[in-house]
Amino acid sequence: MTRRKFLWTYGGGLGGVALSHMLAQSGSGLHHAPRAKRVIQLFMSGAASQCDSFDYKPLLIEKANEKWDPGEKVELFQSNPGVVMPCPWEWKRHGQCGKWVSSLFPHQASCADDIAFIQSMVSKSNIHGPATFLQATGFVLPGFPSGGAWVSYALGSLNENLPVFVVLPDPRGVPPNGPANWSSGFLPAAHQATTIKIGTPNPIHDLFPPASAKFVTKGSERDGLELLGKMNREHQSARPDDSRLDARIQSYEMAAKLQLSAPEVMEIRGETEATQRLYGLDNPVTEEMGRRCLIARRLAERGVRFIQVWSGADNGFPRRNWDSHENLAKDHWEMGVAMDKPVAGLLKDLKSRGLLEDTIVYWTTEFGRMPCSQGSKGRDHNPFGFATWLAGGGIRGGTTYGATDDWSYKAVDKPTYSYDVHATMLHLLGIDHTRLTYLHNGINRRLTDVHGNVIREIVA
Repeated sequence: MTRRKFLWTYGGGLGGVALSHMLAQSGSGLHHAPRAKRVIQLFMSGAASQCDSFDYKPLLIEKANEKWDPGEKVELFQSNPGVVMPCPWEWKRHGQCGKWVSSLFPHQASCADDIAFIQSMVSKSNIHGPATFLQATGFVLPGFPSGGAWVSYALGSLNENLPVFVVLPDPRGVPPNGPANWSSGFLPAAHQATTIKIGTPNPIHDLFPPASAKFVTKGSERDGLELLGKMNREHQSARPDDSRLDARIQSYEMAAKLQLSAPEVMEIRGETEATQRLYGLDNPVTEEMGRRCLIARRLAERGVRFIQVWSGADNGFPRRNWDSHENLAKDHWEMGVAMDKPVAGLLKDLKSRGLLEDTIVYWTTEFGRMPCSQGSKGRDHNPFGFATWLAGGGIRGGTTYGATDDWSYKAVDKPTYSYDVHATMLHLLGIDHTRLTYLHNGINRRLTDVHGNVIREIVA
């Protein structure tokens, strides 16, 4: 008997849904003692370059502008291999760990002792859409639940007045695949993300009646919601196996709660001037990303389980993401300056408040970039070796795991896939990734497919 059938047979309709909700809140999905309660994922859409940020390779400086010859045939996404292209920025060691970080990210470099850098990431695709899916959902194909949806399904809510899973997209647009990156896939529809578009007049669509609807009063809205709830329950009672009905009812109930809770979360004027400066809100270049990182912290401290913050939108000209085919020094600099201080501010703020101890901060991108030039100033896609990092929530800071070759071309030491990172993230949340499954089309599906190992070397 499925859990849904049990709840409807013995739990009394909506009472069963309430029971399910309470079980989720109780942490019944835990397989072992957790180190973390929540995740903030920072996704650099468009492919941030590892060899210009966290993967220091002196050979690129030594062989600058020479023909690049890795000793094998190289097939690139949209170009032929150019000359060896060094990083446009200087490199320095940082922290007690001595981590090499380029001057593109000076603020993140100041947090090196709190970060575990994974230098040997590998993707299964060099195309943005499938590669973004892989990092977000564990599969290169559409239709699979995102990591946030899996966490929602496994652990439920820490605050019944806020969604479990929230996405803060780049205001310039959405990444490749759009909302499919944060969908619930085949999981019950209630686990899909709530999108909040910070900085827009209507951050959460249809949360409040339009100003033109003068006939809507608090009393009429309350009566209307009560009638709607009654009709929904009658409709649902005849269709107990349709999770979309559960999701719609829960979404209406959540919307009513959000009318009170959402404005308070997004109201940052009460934050101290020092805190706002920490995130870069005093600078128009960093203000937008800083605002979203600050709201991510406010969501985290109020019990939201999974928060996804996107840096970069769809492709366009001038570039609105990290996909620097034409002029890496210009495009990465603009993206990097806007992102670096807010992200470092988030880490430092979480740490000062004691929240970093049980919050995983997860910085990633869909793949890396090549060590050779594309044209004269750009870099093409590189799925064979790139970097990601994690901090907080039981992560061993000041560590570096894995390595690419001397060119920053291919992972040669401890090649790591999204499966391993997801397995580690779930482990720190108290979940065995091999046991977090959902039966779909006769297959016990999971976030890590049939792969994945916890990266013990970066666990404190």
